[in-house]
Amino acid sequence: MVVDLEGSELATLADARREAVQDARALMSQAVLAGKDISARRIHICDELGGVLLIVHFAETVRRSD
Repeated sequence: MVVDLEGSELATLADARREAVQDARALMSQAVLAGKDISARRIHICDELGGVLLIVHFAETVRRSD
């Protein structure tokens, strides 16, 4: 687990989700290039007190192609 102590302050939960999805996709892209699968990871979106508001699962940020 990696904890981002700085974090980002965003206006809405939807904005925070969009940023988390972009971050997850970028991290997975880098991992794939390195031959790793990190699709089981997730990002917790928290309020200023540390309470979890939303969990974004990496695997849910991409569509499976058939």
